[in-house]
Amino acid sequence: MSITNALFFNAIKDIPQEYWQQLQCTNNAYYTPEFLHAYETANDDIVCRYIIIVNENQEATAFAITQLVTIPVETITQNIKISDNFKKRINSLFCNSTLRIMFCGNIFLSGEYGTFIKEGEDINIMFHALANALKKLMKETKKLQAVFIKDFKQSSLKLTDQLKEYKYSPMKVEPNMIITLQPEWKSFDDYKNALKSKYRVKANKADSKSEKLEVKRFTAQEVEHYKSELQALYENTIANANFNAQVLNLNTYTHLKESYGDQFIVKGYFLEGKLVGFLSAMINQENFDAHFIGLDYSLNKEYAIYPRILNDYVRIGIEHGATRINLGRTASEIKSTLGAKPQDLTCYIRHKKPLLNAAMRPFIKNIKIKSFKEHTPFKQ
Repeated sequence: MSITNALFFNAIKDIPQEYWQQLQCTNNAYYTPEFLHAYETANDDIVCRYIIIVNENQEATAFAITQLVTIPVETITQNIKISDNFKKRINSLFCNSTLRIMFCGNIFLSGEYGTFIKEGEDINIMFHALANALKKLMKETKKLQAVFIKDFKQSSLKLTDQLKEYKYSPMKVEPNMIITLQPEWKSFDDYKNALKSKYRVKANKADSKSEKLEVKRFTAQEVEHYKSELQALYENTIANANFNAQVLNLNTYTHLKESYGDQFIVKGYFLEGKLVGFLSAMINQENFDAHFIGLDYSLNKEYAIYPRILNDYVRIGIEHGATRINLGRTASEIKSTLGAKPQDLTCYIRHKKPLLNAAMRPFIKNIKIKSFKEHTPFKQ
C-alpha cells in the first residue's frame, strides 16, 4: 500500500507551486490557485483550509478544499421537504441557533469541485487518505458542529459511499440542470429550430419582451465600477432563493475577471441607463457553467429579464462551442423548458459529536428534495 501524508494549508499562497505542477489539475479552472485565491481573498467571513496529500517521495497526489462557515439552522431546514414536526425537532437538536459547518467543496459552486485525485493514482487509496485528513481537520477545528462534503454525481457514488465508514450520511440535494448542446447547433436559431413550437414561442417571447434592455459584456474595470449595483441585484436574487449557505462578496468577480479575462463572463442588462440585471459564467474546458445572476424582480414580468438571461446562457454556450451548459441548481422547471436535464447530486454530512451524529441520521433519511415538473421541449 502506498504511504501517504496529509499537509494542511491556511491560504492558497502557502501551497508550493510545484504541488500544482505535480497534481496537473490546473487545466480545470476550478482547481487553479488564481480561482481559489479570488474566493479566499474576497470573502473574509469564510475560513479556508486546503489539504494536499503527498506520497513517500513528497509529491502531491490529491487535493481537497474546505470552507468553514456559520449558517442559521432555519436556512438549512427551509429548503428540505420534511414535516413541520421534524423541522422543530431538528431546530431543537441544534438549539435553534447557528451551525458552524465545514464544507468540503466550494459553497459557491454546484458540482464535484471539492476534491481532486491525480490521474494514474489509486483512486481508492487517495480517497481514503483525503477522508482521513478531513477527519483530522474536523477534530482540530474548535466549535465545529458538522462536516458537509459536496456534490457527487451518480457515477461517483460507488467510491464516495465509502464515507459511510466514516459515519457520514448521504443526502440528495437539488440537481444541476444540464443542457447538452448538439454539434449541429451553430447558432441560437439552430437551437430554437430543434424546439417544439410552444417552447420556441416561449424563447422568442423572452427575447421580444426584453428588446428594450441594453446588454453589455463587462470588462474587469466595469465589474469594479458597477460592483455595488451588482452586489445589490445578486442579494436581491438570493433573497428569493430557497437556500443559500453564504453571501458571495462580488469583489470575487473583480479578481476573476482580472485573472481569467474573457474566460470569465459578466454581462449587464440596462434599462434606460440603469443596471437591472446581470449574469456571470465560466468557460471551463468543454463546459459552460452558469454562476450567479442578479435582477430587479419588480421589472422582471414586464421585461422578461430572467428568461432573457437563460436564453443568453444558451447563446453564449453555443458561441463558445461548449458541449454542455450547466445552468446550476434552483428554478429547475423553467430551466427544463430550455432542454436542461437534471443531474442528480449527493452530499454527505456528519455531526462532529458521535452521539449527535447518530441522533441526526433518522432526520437525514427523511429529507426529500423538492420535486418539479420536467419538460421535454425538443422535437423527437
